[in-house]
Amino acid sequence: MVRRFFLNEMNMMAAIALNAVIIFLLYFPSLEDNTFLALLEESFILLYLVEAVVKIRALGSRAYFSDSWNRFDFFIVAASLPSLFLHLLPIPDTSMVVLLRLFRLVRLIRFLRFVPHVAKILEGLGRALKASLFVLLALFFLNFVLALFTCHFFRDVVPEYFGNPLLASYSIFQMFTIEGWNEIPLAIASNTDSTWLAAFARVYFIAIVLLGGIFGMSLANAIFVDEMTVDNNRGLERQVEDLHREILELKKLVEQLRR
Repeated sequence: MVRRFFLNEMNMMAAIALNAVIIFLLYFPSLEDNTFLALLEESFILLYLVEAVVKIRALGSRAYFSDSWNRFDFFIVAASLPSLFLHLLPIPDTSMVVLLRLFRLVRLIRFLRFVPHVAKILEGLGRALKASLFVLLALFFLNFVLALFTCHFFRDVVPEYFGNPLLASYSIFQMFTIEGWNEIPLAIASNTDSTWLAAFARVYFIAIVLLGGIFGMSLANAIFVDEMTVDNNRGLERQVEDLHREILELKKLVEQLRR
């Protein structure tokens, strides 16, 4: 009976989901010192440990560790065990406990097992990342160059946006995502008495949005989506080819019957 419970995937997925809810509650200021929730949350470590032991005994160590999901679960459990001992030791800093608690949320990745065709999705994701790598590197280089130029021109005017290359790089990336880009030219116009500088800023940042945000990001998204859906396109192409071949065979058969 115990083995059936722990080998039942749905029961353990429900336990992982409940563990995530408890961790979510513990981050409310009014509940973060709740002893009952803290003990209940830590008890999940014992549950996961018992699950691993039962699975190893039921399946055998070789069969258990041959499965990538089991290796993943075992690693999470082993890394979480020190949090049990932290409660027994006089350690005033609880940052390690919080870190290990958050680390257990990684087990939510197991829900990917229930996504239909998850293997094909992950394969398409890897293929899409490789295909869009060149465009992403080009955008990174463009961001780097524009950050230096913008830092040179507007560092003293709006230091909160372009006070140093890192701030400038973040502000340029924000413009690439077309979020709040119009606020920066307005800030420059309000902080300078130079009319030409304010006009230059508007034209300059519009060019950045068009080049990096409209063209660059759109191109990266197009390549990414195209590679993600290429499997579907290939399936349709094969179906069209099969249909074309069948039509040719029917034409030949009709011609033979006419003769």
